[in-house]
Amino acid sequence: MAGDAGSGALRELLLVVAVALAGLLLAMVAVFTPWHATPDGAAPAAPVELHSPTGRPVSTAG
Repeated sequence: MAGDAGSGALRELLLVVAVALAGLLLAMVAVFTPWHATPDGAAPAAPVELHSPTGRPVSTAG
């Protein structure tokens, strides 16, 4: 009876490790995959001009 409990625990531990590795793989894909596709050579989308409540343009340059 003790042998059955040990093999079941090992199987459960392997399942937990497999699910954890799958989660890490998905996290790595989410981190290193671009969020949106851009055409070749195009700059990423950015605001062109912002307007303040007074109507004067606000510079977006750093």
